[in-house]
Amino acid sequence: MSKGVKYKNEKRLEILKTYKIYIGGKFPRTESGRYYNPLDSKGNILGNICLSSRKDFRNAVVAARSASVGWSARTAFNRSQILYRLGEILEGRRAQFIEELKIQGSTSAKAEKEVNNSIDRLIYYAGWCDKYQQIFSSVNPVSSSYYNFSVCEPMGVVAIIAPEENSLIGLVSVIAPVVAGGNTCVVLASESKPLCSVTFAEVINSSDVPGGVINILTGNAKELAGHFSSHMDVNAIIYSRTDKEELKNIQINASENMKRVFYWKSDWFSVKAQNPYKIRDLQEIKTTWHPIEQIGGAGSGY
Repeated sequence: MSKGVKYKNEKRLEILKTYKIYIGGKFPRTESGRYYNPLDSKGNILGNICLSSRKDFRNAVVAARSASVGWSARTAFNRSQILYRLGEILEGRRAQFIEELKIQGSTSAKAEKEVNNSIDRLIYYAGWCDKYQQIFSSVNPVSSSYYNFSVCEPMGVVAIIAPEENSLIGLVSVIAPVVAGGNTCVVLASESKPLCSVTFAEVINSSDVPGGVINILTGNAKELAGHFSSHMDVNAIIYSRTDKEELKNIQINASENMKRVFYWKSDWFSVKAQNPYKIRDLQEIKTTWHPIEQIGGAGSGY
């Protein structure tokens, strides 16, 4: 009789999940080969989280730029359908997200509230996709024989440093208005609470969102903020954390190519955290002059 290995009194070695980044509709490992291990409230390791590098960010910007033309060209109604689909999938995976939030230190009640609010926020912005143009565009009065129209157009690629204190609701609250307006984005998720952010990438991947529209990185803001704000193919940057020195450096770097800087800080659980003006922030206003066609010739009475 061969001797087998006895497991009865041996402690099993836990296999920690490696949470990959999300670039161009795929889940690559970080180019840097580096990982970090955030801890839960009890001191247990949450998982192996990618420590993204400058190269990862550059790859994500390339993916976002490639997806930009196709995403902005989609009808507003189709973007609305896609955002609504994200909410549907998140609704179907509520239990998983609630559990991950609890692992990261949330109470059951707070975790359930965060997931519910995240779903509702996606549906809210889905509803605005085909309406903000009507609110923020205009036909302007001019004293000549022309029509003058002002219409909203997406800025392009938006870099986002998502809130640190929330794993899900903060991430959803900054992504949704950006993509609702036809922009694409590269997002740096919470460093200390990254689980739901990376799992949300799985929701994106299984939805109708085209690859490259939303790209999610994990890692350290102090290492990556300079690259986010200085990259010359990024059109705007959203900063949603509390480090004033970091924000100042971002503003200085952003001046190099005149990219817009937005400081979005809010109680993300509040209804005040959602409004169509966040969509408007990431729009350029294009004004067009069009001559009024004259019917008939001179002296025709028209």
